[in-house]
Amino acid sequence: MARQRSIFSLILVLLATFLISCGGPGVAVAPPTYTTAQIEKIQLYVPEIQAVLDRSEELKSLIQKQDWINVSNFIHGPVTSARLNLTYVTPNLLPNDQAKARQITRDLFNHLVKVNQGASSSNAQVALSNSEAAFADIDKFLQLLPEASTQ
Repeated sequence: MARQRSIFSLILVLLATFLISCGGPGVAVAPPTYTTAQIEKIQLYVPEIQAVLDRSEELKSLIQKQDWINVSNFIHGPVTSARLNLTYVTPNLLPNDQAKARQITRDLFNHLVKVNQGASSSNAQVALSNSEAAFADIDKFLQLLPEASTQ
């Protein structure tokens, strides 16, 4: 009986050694990259997003003048259009960047709501600080994009 146990143990050791040696290191997976189709889709929206970012001084000027109607128009027009474009770009980003992009888009929305609240209550300080934060969000989003799409 003792001899059978030692033979059985030897067989189990050999089997375990064989299975471990066959396992080897995992297959190296290449890091995810953008396809040309994804870059083309992203490039469709980048100029419109960049154009709104370039107009940040216009909104700042409107807030400083306390031209609340035009502030509201600017928020609900070009800036909301840029936010919509951000949501169109997000599914074309790499999986790791998609979560960050969604969070940035949510932050942008929250800042736009606060700008609108500041405009509604004629509070220039709230509107100005949140408009700067909103444009910072757009800039953060553009930094997530691949180099080829932003050139």
